[in-house]
Amino acid sequence: MEGRAAYPPRRDSEAFLMKIDATEIAALLPFILVSAVGCATLLVDAFVKHRTLGLRLAQMGLLAAMAAVVGQWADQGAGVRMFSGMWVADRMALFLDVVFIATGLGTLMVAAPFMQEHDFEHGEHHALVVLAVAGMMIVGHAGHLLSLLIGIETMSLAVYLLVASRRRQSLGAEGALKYLLFGAFAAGFLVYGTAFIYGTTGGAMSYAAIAAVAGVAAGNPLFVMGVYFLLVGLLFKIAAVPFHMWTPEAYQGAPTPVTGFMAAGVKTAAIGGLLRLLGAAFADSGLTLGHAGWVRVLGGLAALTMTWGNLAALRQDNVKRMLAYSSIAHAGYLLVGLAARGLRLDGAQPALLTYLAAYAFTSLGVFAVVAWVGRRDDERWLVAGWSGLARTRPMVALAMAVLLLSLAGVPPTGGFFGKFYIFRAAMQSPDLVWLVIVAVLNSVVSVYYYLRIVVAMYFREPTRPWNLYPSTGTGLVLTATVLLVLALGIVPGPVIDLAAGGMGLR
Repeated sequence: MEGRAAYPPRRDSEAFLMKIDATEIAALLPFILVSAVGCATLLVDAFVKHRTLGLRLAQMGLLAAMAAVVGQWADQGAGVRMFSGMWVADRMALFLDVVFIATGLGTLMVAAPFMQEHDFEHGEHHALVVLAVAGMMIVGHAGHLLSLLIGIETMSLAVYLLVASRRRQSLGAEGALKYLLFGAFAAGFLVYGTAFIYGTTGGAMSYAAIAAVAGVAAGNPLFVMGVYFLLVGLLFKIAAVPFHMWTPEAYQGAPTPVTGFMAAGVKTAAIGGLLRLLGAAFADSGLTLGHAGWVRVLGGLAALTMTWGNLAALRQDNVKRMLAYSSIAHAGYLLVGLAARGLRLDGAQPALLTYLAAYAFTSLGVFAVVAWVGRRDDERWLVAGWSGLARTRPMVALAMAVLLLSLAGVPPTGGFFGKFYIFRAAMQSPDLVWLVIVAVLNSVVSVYYYLRIVVAMYFREPTRPWNLYPSTGTGLVLTATVLLVLALGIVPGPVIDLAAGGMGLR
């Protein structure tokens, strides 16, 4: 048949009915816990009239899942593949699980007092956060195109609802609608890409099966189109240019804790999914090199994304929109690491995972501060509204300054060393030297708009009284993220070693 390579048909679903042993059950335990707690939290909200029970259940469930992930670390050196590659439990997936669960737990701790202060408490909010974490975990463990699609859509549907959870605010509805529409386009690209690859490889869907035939299939235009359709669908999720149009409105309109969850969790999940997909399925396909190769495409998109994000952020006075464009710029830096990993450069994957962790925790902390400093109808959206914070709340201002410097890549923070390791890995290839130069210049540009907030906090007189609502949870999240960011900057070695433990992609 024309346009279809002659490959024997594969039945990737055959192993679904096979007996699952104790090792596989243990590998699934964190995901089972998160999924069960998400469903239980929904039921509690529907049938039990208790304001905090659902929140406590969600928090305890995520803590139990975190304990299960940590307990598995020593047992997953070689990795476990289940259901014909639908689920891969290795150390890279466990590393991502830690980031996802920590992000979800931090979001719950920040969101509860924020919702009470801003008078929009909804019990389903906590369940949606947990279910979004479950979707992220599916993406991180996916070794199969079907599980990748399921994970992306599970995560996305929950986040769409979270963005619109502030029902009386028009900005939230507008941002959620735009996010939903662009997300539907992204899902369409993912489905069509999967269909093209399935059709041109004789039914291969698992990453291992695709890798086995990709070298031959790379000569088929429909296969190449399928690869790029998958790439486009995932680039929507990380807000890479030109697929970023939904980001400013969604970030601005969403409740601030949800914005932090999107910046930290959703971006990490999409990059993790791209890392496993491109590294395990297409690394040896012949598509990584040449002018039409996906590594060169990622390099070009990285340069465009970081440049556009930083230039747009320079013009923003609204803090949430500024941070939205900043997140677009950071997607560009992450794509540099992904391009370096595509060329299998030494140290690229642990560098990328380390930067992902640093960026996720930094973003969570920054948006925790933005959520905390706001009062009802006065959420300090403008940069000028941050004037004089250091005079009345010096510790909060110091924490915000440290986190902003981490986003800018200033030592000794985790953001600096994350960028440093990514740039060092990319410099090993002559094809990526130009991209590193562009990234360094963009990092210098970004310092300006981050310092605008720092200058307002420390060198401007207060224009209004600073009255922070009491929030032990927000204080704990802020303390933890600052300590983690500083630890990643001062002693990055242990995290690099942990990230290097997941080098084998399957």
